[in-house]
Amino acid sequence: MSAATFAPRPGAASLPRMVLAQGLMEARLLFRNGEQVVLALVIPLLLLAAGTLAPGLSLGPQRRIDVLAPGVIGLAVMSTAFTSLAIATAFERRYGVLKRLGVSPLPRTGLLAGKVLAVLLVEVVQVVLIGAVAYALGWRPDLGAGTVGAVVVLVVAGTSAFAALGLLMAGTLRAEATLAGANLVYLLLVVCGATLVPVASYPAAIQPLIGWLPSAALAEGLRHTFGVAGVAGASAGPSWGAVAGSVGILAAWLLAAALATSRTFRWE
Repeated sequence: MSAATFAPRPGAASLPRMVLAQGLMEARLLFRNGEQVVLALVIPLLLLAAGTLAPGLSLGPQRRIDVLAPGVIGLAVMSTAFTSLAIATAFERRYGVLKRLGVSPLPRTGLLAGKVLAVLLVEVVQVVLIGAVAYALGWRPDLGAGTVGAVVVLVVAGTSAFAALGLLMAGTLRAEATLAGANLVYLLLVVCGATLVPVASYPAAIQPLIGWLPSAALAEGLRHTFGVAGVAGASAGPSWGAVAGSVGILAAWLLAAALATSRTFRWE
C-alpha cells in the first residue's frame, strides 16, 4: 500500500456541515424523548381529534375541523419551538452540555442554528401527521401555491419567534424553573392565546391584547391563510395583508426576544 493512499486533512468541517450534523442529532434526541414526543405530537393530535369529534362544541359558523386544523398546526409549532426547546436547552445548560459544546469547533451561533434546524425538522413531521389526521377527519384545504407559501412563511416566522423566547427562558432561569415556566406558558397560551379558536371568540375588551400574543398571531395568520370564517377579513384564499400583519407581530417578538437573549443568555 502506497504512502499516498491516505491523505489526512486535519481541521473542522465547514460550518454548514457542522450545523446540519448538530441539527440532525438534536432532532434524533428529541424523538427519543418520550415526554417531548407527547408534547410535540400526541397532545396536538388528541386536541384535534377531541375538538372535532366532541358533541355540542361550537367554534363559529364554519366546520370545527376547518377552525381547529390551522390552530393545531400553530400549537405544534409552539410546543416544539418554545416548550420543548426551552426545557431541553435549560437542562443541557444545567448538566454542562452547553459549556462543552461552546468550546467545540462548532461556534455558538452554529449551535443555536443547529437547534433551530432540529426544530424545523420536527415541525415537518408534525405538519405532515397533523395534516394527515385532519384530512381523515374531513379537512379539505386549498393547497395552492399561494396557500403553501403563506403557511411556510408563517411557520418559519412563528418558529423563529418562539425559539427566541424559549432560548431566552432557558438561558436565564434554572432548569427546574424553566420546566415549570415553559409548561405554564404553554397551557396559558393554549387556553387564552387564541391558539385553537379565533380571537373573535374572546370578549371584545381583550381581543386587541390577545391579538398581539405570538400564539394568536401565528394561529390567526394560519386561519386567514385557509380562509376560516370567524376571522375578520377572512377570504376564500390566503389574505397576504393578514399574513403580513401576523408576520410583523411575530417579527417584533423575535427581535425583542433575540435582543434580550443576546444580553442575558448564560452558557453555564
